[in-house]
Amino acid sequence: MGIWQRLLLFGGVSLRAGGGATAPLGGSRALVCGRQLSGAGSETLKQRRTQIMSRGLPKQKPIEGVKQVIVVASGKGGVGKSTTAVNLALALAANDSSKAIGLLDVDVYGPSIPKMMNLKGNPELSQSNLMRPLLNYGIACMSMGFLVEESEPVVWRGLMVMSAIEKLLRQVDWGQLDYLVVDMPPGTGDVQLSVSQNIPITGAVIVSTPQDVALMDAHKGAEMFRRVHVPVLGLVQNMSVFQCPKCKHKTHIFGADGARKLAQTLGLEVLGDIPLHLNIREASDTGQPIVFSQPESDEPSTPGLKRSSCLSLPNSQDYRQAPLRPANFFFF
Repeated sequence: MGIWQRLLLFGGVSLRAGGGATAPLGGSRALVCGRQLSGAGSETLKQRRTQIMSRGLPKQKPIEGVKQVIVVASGKGGVGKSTTAVNLALALAANDSSKAIGLLDVDVYGPSIPKMMNLKGNPELSQSNLMRPLLNYGIACMSMGFLVEESEPVVWRGLMVMSAIEKLLRQVDWGQLDYLVVDMPPGTGDVQLSVSQNIPITGAVIVSTPQDVALMDAHKGAEMFRRVHVPVLGLVQNMSVFQCPKCKHKTHIFGADGARKLAQTLGLEVLGDIPLHLNIREASDTGQPIVFSQPESDEPSTPGLKRSSCLSLPNSQDYRQAPLRPANFFFF
């Protein structure tokens, strides 16, 4: 008896030599291999599966004071997701000075927002015992990096990480925000599911380089959000091309137009095409994001991020400290 026959036998189906199926063992219902369900039966089965999968899932509850949540995600690390999230938050603020913007870093193991936003220190507590975000460049920021030492590793198992995520989502006093940009960790695991299932999300932005290895994981990330019913706003192609500062020759180090091809496959838009440029890296490392420090820079100019109508909101409290003009390639 072959392995697949044994598996079916233990599952309650006994195979005949002719390949058909007889009644299952134990007197349970007969299963006929190859039988197709009718349209009504198939629909009933889908509904039943949906009910089973939804059991035990938390009910989505909005973050108090936050109108819209935009998550910036990637399947793979090291593709510039945090850089995109930081500059997207600054671009949203620069595009409309009446909007209040927040930035939440839920990458527990490798938080980048404190360094990129040039922030240090521990959050203060409000009278209701909620953490108050740290503020810079007019953006309210919260990160696990504010709660642990910079060089201290977070050596936690899954339950502790989920507890930390819950605190970052529910125990922060954001005031009144129009947009909360969430910098997600790489992958499609517990954190991504927890965030997606706990709070209503306006949409997800997927960041990837044009490299095939990164695009494979970006594809998985986009499909994950679709499965949990989070709209995918589009893809950002990062590190798309390198231009020599001396001879101006352009080299596609990670490949050409990979994210554009993936966007076509998924039926999505390419929101931005960001080059591999020294200024962007230096600005991030020094805690002066390029949208703030070099808003008029022409060197990294690309078609830019298109405005999405679903992000349009009424005016609210202004967190901005000074007027900003967004760099072209991060304009939303």
